[in-house]
Amino acid sequence: MLALLCATLAAGCSAVPYDPSRATRPYPFRLHTTEPPADIQVFRHGGTLLFNNATLRSFEEVDVWINQRYVARLAALEAGGQSSVAVSDLWDRWGNGPIPGGIFRRARPTPIRLVELQLDETSPLVGVIVIRTEPAE
Repeated sequence: MLALLCATLAAGCSAVPYDPSRATRPYPFRLHTTEPPADIQVFRHGGTLLFNNATLRSFEEVDVWINQRYVARLAALEAGGQSSVAVSDLWDRWGNGPIPGGIFRRARPTPIRLVELQLDETSPLVGVIVIRTEPAE
């Protein structure tokens, strides 16, 4: 009986954010490209992704894809400007979110390895340069 209670409690204490009402759409593999990334750098700073746009192009109302799984809307990224996306705003097609950083986390944060911008439904995705800020494993 005690083992069943422990297993039930452990399953209820998942470290992965889950909210089925926040489920998004699947990653658009048909738009993935192997073209060199744009001169946009993204850094993870705690629970935030910081974007530095070193291009002459502005982006408005684009979707940010992380690791070909999680997506969030980026309202604007001006040419030569900066913008940010909260890790807690990223969701996948099943309503799972990446594990954010922070002092009270119960598991290691989800590493950010691949970041792409989706401009529309038909244009190839725009890759950006990910600057690793978490320690190497």
